[in-house]
Amino acid sequence: MKIYGIKSCGSVKKAFVYFDSKNVSYEFIDLKKVALTNEDLTKWLKYIPLNKLLNRQGTTYKKLNLKDLNLSDEDIKMWLLKEQMLFKRPIIEGDKTITCGVDDFDKHL
Repeated sequence: MKIYGIKSCGSVKKAFVYFDSKNVSYEFIDLKKVALTNEDLTKWLKYIPLNKLLNRQGTTYKKLNLKDLNLSDEDIKMWLLKEQMLFKRPIIEGDKTITCGVDDFDKHL
Protein backbone atom coordinates (compact mmCIF):
# COMPACT_ATOMS: atom_id res chain seq x y z
CA MET A 1 0.00 0.00 0.00
CA LYS A 2 1.13 3.54 -0.74
CA ILE A 3 0.08 6.72 1.03
CA TYR A 4 0.65 9.95 -0.90
CA GLY A 5 0.60 13.24 0.99
CA ILE A 6 2.65 15.56 3.15
CA LYS A 7 3.79 14.77 6.67
CA SER A 8 2.28 17.90 8.20
CA CYS A 9 -1.23 17.21 6.82
CA GLY A 10 -3.74 16.26 9.52
CA SER A 11 -5.58 13.85 7.23
CA VAL A 12 -2.32 12.08 6.33
CA LYS A 13 -1.50 11.78 10.04
CA LYS A 14 -4.93 10.17 10.57
CA ALA A 15 -4.10 7.64 7.86
CA PHE A 16 -0.78 6.80 9.54
CA VAL A 17 -2.51 6.29 12.90
CA TYR A 18 -5.29 4.20 11.35
CA PHE A 19 -3.04 1.86 9.39
CA ASP A 20 -0.49 1.60 12.20
CA SER A 21 -3.29 0.61 14.61
CA LYS A 22 -4.32 -2.14 12.16
CA ASN A 23 -0.68 -3.25 11.69
CA VAL A 24 -0.93 -2.54 7.97
CA SER A 25 2.38 -1.75 6.29
CA TYR A 26 2.58 1.11 3.83
CA GLU A 27 5.02 3.21 1.87
CA PHE A 28 4.76 6.98 2.31
CA ILE A 29 5.29 9.15 -0.78
CA ASP A 30 5.89 12.81 0.10
CA LEU A 31 4.21 15.06 -2.46
CA LYS A 32 6.70 17.80 -1.63
CA LYS A 33 9.58 15.58 -2.77
CA VAL A 34 8.19 13.36 -5.53
CA ALA A 35 6.77 14.73 -8.77
CA LEU A 36 3.64 12.93 -9.89
CA THR A 37 3.23 12.07 -13.53
CA ASN A 38 0.33 12.19 -15.93
CA GLU A 39 0.34 8.38 -15.72
CA ASP A 40 -0.19 8.56 -11.94
CA LEU A 41 -3.10 10.94 -12.41
CA THR A 42 -4.64 8.85 -15.19
CA LYS A 43 -4.46 5.73 -13.00
CA TRP A 44 -6.07 7.51 -10.05
CA LEU A 45 -8.86 8.90 -12.20
CA LYS A 46 -10.01 5.33 -12.88
CA TYR A 47 -11.00 5.18 -9.18
CA ILE A 48 -11.51 8.79 -8.06
CA PRO A 49 -13.53 11.51 -9.83
CA LEU A 50 -11.44 14.51 -10.84
CA ASN A 51 -13.52 16.88 -8.74
CA LYS A 52 -12.82 14.79 -5.63
CA LEU A 53 -9.06 14.82 -6.27
CA LEU A 54 -8.99 18.63 -6.35
CA ASN A 55 -8.85 20.08 -2.83
CA ARG A 56 -10.96 23.21 -3.08
CA GLN A 57 -10.71 23.82 0.68
CA GLY A 58 -6.92 24.05 0.81
CA THR A 59 -4.66 27.05 1.10
CA THR A 60 -3.04 26.49 -2.30
CA TYR A 61 -6.38 26.53 -4.12
CA LYS A 62 -7.35 29.76 -2.40
CA LYS A 63 -3.93 31.38 -2.83
CA LEU A 64 -3.98 30.70 -6.58
CA ASN A 65 -7.52 32.12 -6.85
CA LEU A 66 -8.58 29.08 -8.86
CA LYS A 67 -12.21 29.49 -7.79
CA ASP A 68 -12.31 32.64 -9.91
CA LEU A 69 -11.32 30.72 -13.05
CA ASN A 70 -13.66 28.67 -15.19
CA LEU A 71 -11.45 25.57 -15.19
CA SER A 72 -12.06 22.75 -17.64
CA ASP A 73 -11.19 19.17 -16.69
CA GLU A 74 -7.96 19.50 -18.67
CA ASP A 75 -7.14 22.72 -16.80
CA ILE A 76 -7.72 20.98 -13.46
CA LYS A 77 -5.43 18.11 -14.47
CA MET A 78 -2.73 20.59 -15.51
CA TRP A 79 -2.99 22.45 -12.20
CA LEU A 80 -2.91 19.22 -10.16
CA LEU A 81 0.32 18.14 -11.82
CA LYS A 82 1.82 21.63 -11.60
CA GLU A 83 0.83 22.32 -7.96
CA GLN A 84 0.71 19.00 -6.12
CA MET A 85 -0.58 20.63 -2.94
CA LEU A 86 -3.91 20.91 -4.80
CA PHE A 87 -4.50 17.16 -4.37
CA LYS A 88 -6.94 16.15 -1.67
CA ARG A 89 -4.92 14.12 0.81
CA PRO A 90 -4.15 11.42 1.55
CA ILE A 91 -4.27 9.49 -1.66
CA ILE A 92 -4.08 5.80 -0.83
CA GLU A 93 -3.19 3.15 -3.37
CA GLY A 94 -4.10 -0.32 -2.26
CA ASP A 95 -4.05 -3.64 -4.06
CA LYS A 96 -7.64 -3.34 -5.24
CA THR A 97 -8.60 0.31 -4.99
CA ILE A 98 -7.37 3.89 -4.83
CA THR A 99 -9.03 6.50 -2.60
CA CYS A 100 -8.44 10.02 -1.37
CA GLY A 101 -9.42 11.76 1.84
CA VAL A 102 -10.14 10.24 5.23
CA ASP A 103 -13.49 8.55 4.62
CA ASP A 104 -12.41 5.34 2.90
CA PHE A 105 -9.51 3.89 4.93
CA ASP A 106 -11.36 0.64 5.62
CA LYS A 107 -11.64 -0.10 1.88
CA HIS A 108 -7.95 -0.99 1.99
CA LEU A 109 -8.21 -3.70 4.64
